[in-house]
Amino acid sequence: MGIEGVNSRIANIQSRIIALQTQSATPASRTTSATSSASGTTFANYLSDAVATQSASPTKYTVDSKGIPTDLTAYGNGKIPSNALQEVGNTGHRLWAPAAQQLTDLIADAKRDGVTIGITDSYRSYDEQVDLAKRKGLYSRGGLAAKPGTSEHGWGMATDLDLNAKALSWMRANASKYGFEDNVPRESWHWAYKLNS
Repeated sequence: MGIEGVNSRIANIQSRIIALQTQSATPASRTTSATSSASGTTFANYLSDAVATQSASPTKYTVDSKGIPTDLTAYGNGKIPSNALQEVGNTGHRLWAPAAQQLTDLIADAKRDGVTIGITDSYRSYDEQVDLAKRKGLYSRGGLAAKPGTSEHGWGMATDLDLNAKALSWMRANASKYGFEDNVPRESWHWAYKLNS
């Protein structure tokens, strides 16, 4: 297995750990035939306890000076491997695993409040960023695209949402509870996930 294969496997393991850490602890089934002969505890018990312990304390991620998780900076903007991303609900859109989980929860909670929030864009590869900049112009020149390689979308940390007036109002009142903020003045649809370091 070459270096690329090892890096891919490490990224896959990291994304699975992150996904487990961001899920809420729920009681797991305590019945299984795989009982440890030494202690009498089951593997399901062990796994359930491990997940509960991880979920009980908030996960801290190290971030760089720009607030980007260091586990993502190793890949580069727009070069995040698919196994380091997670789908938001069943939308087909993908973000960095903690952001995806939070957005999934946000959308579900909004729906319970009678508010529909859709997604029009999420993670963008570097090539997609280049294409968007050509089509919509750079933000610094009055357009709607970040300079390729600098977009929050390229870190899997931002999403563009389909929001009517009611949904936009709901987002402004509630999004921060899920770690999202609207940080682009001319784009009420752009919401970025921010971590507290």
